Amino acid sequence: MTEQKKTRRQMLEEFVSKKPDDAFSRYGLAMECMNSGDPAAADTHFRALLASTPEYIPAYLMYGQLLVRESRSSEAKQVLSNGIAAAAKKGDQHASSEMEALLNELS
Repeated sequence: MTEQKKTRRQMLEEFVSKKPDDAFSRYGLAMECMNSGDPAAADTHFRALLASTPEYIPAYLMYGQLLVRESRSSEAKQVLSNGIAAAAKKGDQHASSEMEALLNELS
């Protein structure tokens, strides 16, 4: 009997449980949850990521998109506004303009 192959999500969950502050693993897990139809888990992981690593710019845009999809536009506006400020601080004009575009669609 062979051991069942772990899913991508299970592997990412293991990484995150071993290194909860590893932003890249946490972001990967949030994205995996988002793309596999588990918005509640994605929400939890995006929140944890942004709480521990607020300078992880891609998370703001993807979390904003998740909130828009879930019809939580006031929360999305807040996340995107925070993301635009964080991107400006890092000088990431590309990310900032993507978030501004999404924010403008919500206004």
